[in-house]
Amino acid sequence: MSRSAAPEVATTRVMARTLATFFAFGGTAALFIVSGVRPGTEKTLLLGMAMIALVTAAVVGLWGARWPRSWFHVAVGGATALIGTGVLIAPDPITSFAAAVLIAFVVVDAHFFFNGPQALAHLAVAVLGITAALLLSDGVPVGATVGLDLVLIGIGIVIRRLVVLASSASLDPLTGLTNRRGFDQALDELLADATRTRAPLSAVLLDVDHFKSVNDTHGHEEGDRVLRRVADVWHRELPGIAVLARHGGDEFSLLLPGMPGGDALALVRRVCALHPDVSLSCGVAEYRPGDSASQLMRSADRALYDAKILGRGRAEIFVDDAPRTDGAPTSWTLRSR
Repeated sequence: MSRSAAPEVATTRVMARTLATFFAFGGTAALFIVSGVRPGTEKTLLLGMAMIALVTAAVVGLWGARWPRSWFHVAVGGATALIGTGVLIAPDPITSFAAAVLIAFVVVDAHFFFNGPQALAHLAVAVLGITAALLLSDGVPVGATVGLDLVLIGIGIVIRRLVVLASSASLDPLTGLTNRRGFDQALDELLADATRTRAPLSAVLLDVDHFKSVNDTHGHEEGDRVLRRVADVWHRELPGIAVLARHGGDEFSLLLPGMPGGDALALVRRVCALHPDVSLSCGVAEYRPGDSASQLMRSADRALYDAKILGRGRAEIFVDDAPRTDGAPTSWTLRSR
């Protein structure tokens, strides 16, 4: 996993569940922390902030999976601001320090959700903000503050290492793309989203034509070079929300959330034209309400088979229990089943 890429395991669904869990536990913990504070303005404000955290947990749990990834930066930054404010408002050093410990949730979120530089930025803001808040609070020893900072940094380092290892388990070592395991996980999540939101979803299977002859004639190193070239060209041209995977051998798979079948077909044909020296056969299928993951991919496989039967080096789309085979314009869209 590169420093500029978000962790493969951090899908928006997983991020939403994690964030909602931390807000729920953070808000609940805050209620217990505040329970020992004497009645007054500070306690009222702290209770209000705890309730904000609990409401946020409910909102993220219900709708967070649909958010764009950028919104999670706002949510994590908001959690940092909320905790820092609580530390400053707390009427005594024990309550201040107890509230400051909650920033550990932010550190975990940042290193689990975001790429290296972004996670480091969130960590710096969290550590510096909490340090300043504790130093401005009366009675919190400097040594305790520094000790908490070191714990937070250590947590961030360990979480980052674990996330990198987990992401690597879902990556193909040759191309750097998602592997079959990661693709199946993404397919299940995107299919659930499409079922819930009725948003379009297209699946594509891509096969390098005559790949065995490339290996037999030019050697496996040349075959690997072809696979890496396909991965590089397609990864560069696809939208950021697309999921491109190497299924194994010379077969690739692609998920295009939010894209109907006709648009997916147009995109596939356009990208194929960018490297005419590598012939690809492609099968496209659009998710239809009620389809399972296996049904969607079987439809794409049927379209791929048809592309090969018709002479290879082309893209076809599945429709009405049979793929489209007449080479129609890419603006053509699926008919209802």
